[in-house]
Amino acid sequence: MTKEYKLFIEGKWTDAVSGKTFETYNPGTGEVNAVVAEAGKEDVDRAVQAARNAFESNEWKNMPPGERGRLLFMAALKMREKIEHLAEVESRECGLTIKETQFIALPATIDVLEFYAGLANKVQGETLASPPDRLNYTIREPLGIIGAVVPWNFPLMLAMWKIAPALAAGNTIVLKPAEQTPSSLLELMEIFQEAGIPDGVINVVPGFGKEAGSALVSHPGIDKIAFTGSTATGRFIMRAASQHLKPLSLELGGKSPNIIFEDANLANAVRMAAFGIYFAQGQVCAAGSRIFVQDSIYDDFMDAFVKQAKSIKVGNQLDMATQMGPQISQAQLERIEDYVAAGLDEGANLLTGGERLASRDGFFYTPTILENVSNEMRIAQEEIFGPVASVIRFKDEEDALRKANDTIYGLAAGVWTNDIKRGHRMARGLKSGTVWLNTYSLLDSAAPFGGTKQSGFGRELGIQAMDMYTETKHVWVDLNPDAIDWYGA
Repeated sequence: MTKEYKLFIEGKWTDAVSGKTFETYNPGTGEVNAVVAEAGKEDVDRAVQAARNAFESNEWKNMPPGERGRLLFMAALKMREKIEHLAEVESRECGLTIKETQFIALPATIDVLEFYAGLANKVQGETLASPPDRLNYTIREPLGIIGAVVPWNFPLMLAMWKIAPALAAGNTIVLKPAEQTPSSLLELMEIFQEAGIPDGVINVVPGFGKEAGSALVSHPGIDKIAFTGSTATGRFIMRAASQHLKPLSLELGGKSPNIIFEDANLANAVRMAAFGIYFAQGQVCAAGSRIFVQDSIYDDFMDAFVKQAKSIKVGNQLDMATQMGPQISQAQLERIEDYVAAGLDEGANLLTGGERLASRDGFFYTPTILENVSNEMRIAQEEIFGPVASVIRFKDEEDALRKANDTIYGLAAGVWTNDIKRGHRMARGLKSGTVWLNTYSLLDSAAPFGGTKQSGFGRELGIQAMDMYTETKHVWVDLNPDAIDWYGA
């Protein structure tokens, strides 16, 4: 059943000034999922002003931090009560399987909100070491109005990575969800209202990047930009933010290596290599899309890995038995097909997959494995954002490290070995924001996440994320009874 959504500005549901709407689609069927008000520049202006009014009124930023935390925790409790509903809304629109949303993405989202609810009254400055005639201390203050642009692959979770720390610190926020997947975030606003979050603290302006997104990231009333998405869009946002010298955090693309040494637990490595590339249809920024396998175990690993990929059940994302749902769109499906064709043209071998699931409507692609891949091929250097594993041989530790780091990206990496010294050497040598040892693609609300090189900068999650949503103020108190008489006789 098609649902209609409006913009959410200053606690009210409102039409776009232009009166325009757009449609979202169920990627598993291609059918219309929702009709959504389309925000433009004037709507972004309204949302930013609403966030500014809420911030300057002091109701939120000067609320006792513990009370802010309790309201955020109340929102988390209400999310738990509606987790099945939110999971279905999200799966229907973004293509994640219902098992992925209900048992992984939504619980992780709620955990993030609970983590920062507990951190709200722990944003602290420092008393500095000073001579006895003075007192120096710092305080952490909210930045102001946060502009957040979030992608379509994990709509609620990646939005919460920004909402939770921003609000815990006392900021207000304007969010622009991806035009493919605004529904679950708009549903979330009803929950935040029920929890008692004041009007204007959170505002949502669904629309398209060229209109709503550009207006938001270039708006002079925004004090900081938080973005998750492609590296190309990240470059555009940096240019836009530079006009007003806005601070920004960017969590961008990746081409992450998953390195399997000969002494690894092979069964575990196979299972998690499959999870690392096929979870969420491979539409994950940290996906382990380059799988490096040591020569001596290559054949054994590949036999088991191909068998694992072929066993994955692809189909209706709302069926609890489905293990991999559809890609987000026809355009994304064609992008994946183009990359696989390019890999084959460059000399890679197709072991399994490499085709659409012809028996179904929607945008389904089969789990794919390409071998005989060299690190110079496009499929090894460019982000595909789909269920395509490029498998590369390596000889030894030095060879693995050199090949793994030979990319413009540096978001994440995995290492499989039972040699503890080797594991730590590899962790130090890999140029990435996260290194998983003997696992892959797991997250923790308390652990910082972000990239290096062209995978972006700044860290989301963990205590470290609060640094991105606060600024330090230094206070100097002169304790001398008399002022310095610099110009005295």
